Amino acid sequence: MERLLSKNSLILIGIVCGLLLATTFLAGCTSTAPQSPTPAATPQPVVTTAAPASTPAAAATGTPKPTFTPSQGNVVAFTAASLTGVSPTLASDFEKAYPGETVVFDLDGTQALKTQVENGAYADVFISASNSYTNALSKEGYFVNGTVKPLTSNYVIVILPAGNPRNITSLADLADPGVKIAMEDKSVPAGTATVAVLAKLANDTYNADWNSSVFKNVVSYETSEPAVATKVSLGEVDAGFVYESTYTAAPKNTYVAITIPKKDNYLQTYTIGVLKGSTSTGPAADFEKFMLSAAGQQDLLDFGFRPLGTS
Repeated sequence: MERLLSKNSLILIGIVCGLLLATTFLAGCTSTAPQSPTPAATPQPVVTTAAPASTPAAAATGTPKPTFTPSQGNVVAFTAASLTGVSPTLASDFEKAYPGETVVFDLDGTQALKTQVENGAYADVFISASNSYTNALSKEGYFVNGTVKPLTSNYVIVILPAGNPRNITSLADLADPGVKIAMEDKSVPAGTATVAVLAKLANDTYNADWNSSVFKNVVSYETSEPAVATKVSLGEVDAGFVYESTYTAAPKNTYVAITIPKKDNYLQTYTIGVLKGSTSTGPAADFEKFMLSAAGQQDLLDFGFRPLGTS
């Protein structure tokens, strides 16, 4: 009896232990107790092919120009910026004279246009505000032989903002202390012309001190002639040296002008030529023909340019 009880006790203990083990196992599988925390995943940079957000443009005196490609019947004319005012009229009249042909002007400082040509930019025609740049490109072999020709001419003039707030009444006043003047950089044809004009004025009418004082008053040297005109029209400067054509092309009452005597002035000669890289040589030749024709010359005259041979 005692042995049976002992045996039964052992069986009972085994059953209890088994139940306890099963309970523990099930608790482990269904437990809601918090697990050990795992480190949060490190955020990864998002890669996108979308265009970046625009950022403020750096200060500049000019605006970026488009890149042109060859197109039969379309003339790309790299043109001195001082023709900005007359360019829409020239384009319209050329297209009337040669139906089916068009012209697109890339307007910039001649020195910049020359560099673009040398760096492989496409253009059919080159119009320079100074024959020195055309001569340089000719020596480098960029023009179709026999196509480089004189086009027109231009004198230098002084412009003041509308209302003339500084009350400048003569060239002598440009040397007054505090006068703010804008002119083109000497690398720009209009800048070269302005330096020559000031030297003549100092020698013939004023003196070296006047010349020095004028240059001390220059607060801005621009890389294109229209950029000087813009500073004057906005009243950012009291006076600026530009070509007569810029003054003539401007809307009425935009500027007050002070003329410079012809004996002291500098007559800038413009030139035109067809570039060897042109794939539209027929229309390019037509455009040059139009620019030299009575119609093209009249357009230039209407906007303040002077005929060749002007004294």
